[in-house]
Amino acid sequence: MKTRAAVMTAPGKDWEITELELAPPQAGEVLVRFTHAGLCFSDEHVRTGNMAPLPIIGGHEGSGIVEAVGEGVSKLAPGDHVAASFKPSCGHCRWCASGRSNLCDAAAFGPEGKLPDGTYRFTGPDGPIGANCSLGTFAEHSVVSQDSLVRVDPDIPLSVVALVSCGVLTGWGAAVYAADPEPGDTVIVVGAGGVGINAVQGARLSGAGSVILVDPNEAKHALARDLGASHVCRTLDEAAALAADLNPSAGGADSTLVCTGETTADIVRAAFEATGKGGTIVLAGMTEDVHAINVQLPGTQLVFAEKRLQGTIFGSCSPIRDVPRVLSLYRQGLIKLDELVSRTYSLDEINQGFEDLRSGRNLRGVVAHGPAQ
Repeated sequence: MKTRAAVMTAPGKDWEITELELAPPQAGEVLVRFTHAGLCFSDEHVRTGNMAPLPIIGGHEGSGIVEAVGEGVSKLAPGDHVAASFKPSCGHCRWCASGRSNLCDAAAFGPEGKLPDGTYRFTGPDGPIGANCSLGTFAEHSVVSQDSLVRVDPDIPLSVVALVSCGVLTGWGAAVYAADPEPGDTVIVVGAGGVGINAVQGARLSGAGSVILVDPNEAKHALARDLGASHVCRTLDEAAALAADLNPSAGGADSTLVCTGETTADIVRAAFEATGKGGTIVLAGMTEDVHAINVQLPGTQLVFAEKRLQGTIFGSCSPIRDVPRVLSLYRQGLIKLDELVSRTYSLDEINQGFEDLRSGRNLRGVVAHGPAQ
């Protein structure tokens, strides 16, 4: 079959909307009609060519409806509503078996845009073409592994489901699992994008006493307060002084979550300084160059204060467990999701969506491929 998709063809270019050939699902695979795709900074990083080999179909955050299944598919059936998961859950590797499916071995080919068997299902004008994180949610249809999808209740809007497939879980889980605050803790969240704003919600739900949001864009401050921030600051220096006043026994935050779109060495060092004794610095943001050295800290001070530096991917979440969990919190009114979407775009407007993301005009943009049926 043929399908339209947004493709990044070379570093620094805009997304190109093109028609591709899509092969049918093979064993263990599913044909999905994606209805929505989130515009995430990780896809913006694809533009550099450092995140994935180009050309590649974009999109790793999305939702849709199963249209067909290949041989041996047992988890899903045609008509199922699904959330995409950029980290598959095979269920039997060491990491899945220990409850850490965000590190599943089946993700090995994801950075290359291949399916778990190491092959492609899309063909472009110049031959086979990969799909970001083995998903390619910027395509109207895609063939993906059943392990990369999570079935959701059909009464939840697919526009909402798309959000939890990456950004919401990454931020919420970074607070709930990676930082793991205790009731009454002082937490700093750096960055009010799609990850950081949900780290605020996660910290609040975990019982943090003070949640300090740091972002220079004051247009995001009101929403941050609405979603659970007790304080907002424009700089990390301001937040560090405030955390020291609020938490004098530690002399700073109990945990600082770095959720910036471009995580520089200066930001990491400032987050370290803002964190008090026994505290945790959580790195949930990435760099445009994934091999850049952006952690340069005084190791002896790390020892003296027994601070901990913790990386987290996908918020240390298990998608099979946590997609339904967060959607249940949404149903109960304990977490807000509708409010996160600043604007909805058509696929043809995707470059405007990324321009709005880069400029800070959007908290989260969503591409709607078409109305769900």
